[in-house]
Amino acid sequence: MPSTLRDLLIQRAARLQDRPALTAPDWGTLSYAQLRNRAEGVALGLLSGEVPSALFSSTGTLWDWAAELAVAASGLAWDPAGAALHADILGGPRFNHDEGRGPYHRREQVVAAATPFTAGLDQGELMARLRRLNVQLGWDHTTRVDLPFARLGEAPLRAALWSALYAGAHAVLAVEAPTPTGLLGRFRKVAPAWDARPFEAFWET
Repeated sequence: MPSTLRDLLIQRAARLQDRPALTAPDWGTLSYAQLRNRAEGVALGLLSGEVPSALFSSTGTLWDWAAELAVAASGLAWDPAGAALHADILGGPRFNHDEGRGPYHRREQVVAAATPFTAGLDQGELMARLRRLNVQLGWDHTTRVDLPFARLGEAPLRAALWSALYAGAHAVLAVEAPTPTGLLGRFRKVAPAWDARPFEAFWET
C-alpha cells in the first residue's frame, strides 16, 4: 500500500503499466507507464537546476497536471504563491534532463508521509483522504471518469484526478461542445454535468 503521493505514482505505473490512465486533447491517451514518464520528465527538468521551496503551474494545459505530479514525486510544495514552472521544463529543452536524474532518485530517501505538499496538508494526510474518498466513490481500474477539461485548474477537478490515479481509473478530460439551439437542441441528449460535490472539501485544512 503506497504511503506517499510519490509511491502512488510509481506503484500505479508498475501495476497497471499499459492500462489507460489519462485521455485529453493534444495528448491523446497515455497509459499509466506513460503518465509516470511524463511526470518524471518534468521532475528531472525541475531538479536539474536550482529548486525553489514551492512551485506552481497554471498554463491551462495538461502540463499543469504533469507538473503537480512531478512536484509531489519530488517531495516539494505545490503552492499558487510559489515559483512558476518554466516552459523549458514543461516539454521544452529541460524536460527529462539527465542532470536531474540523480537528485530525483535520491528523493526516494526523503519523501515521507510527513512531507508537506499543499495548503498545510502533508502527503500522508492526502493519501488517507484519497483512501476514504475511494471507498465513497467505488472507483477501480475498470472505471472511466469523464471530467470537463475547462475546469482543469479548479481544486475539485484536481482532487478528482488524484482520486482517479489512486483508483487506477481512466480519467478522460473532454472539451464540452456548445449546447445546440433550435430544433437540434430539442432532440439532442445532453450528458449529465460532472458532479464536483464529492471533491469540494478535499483540500480543506
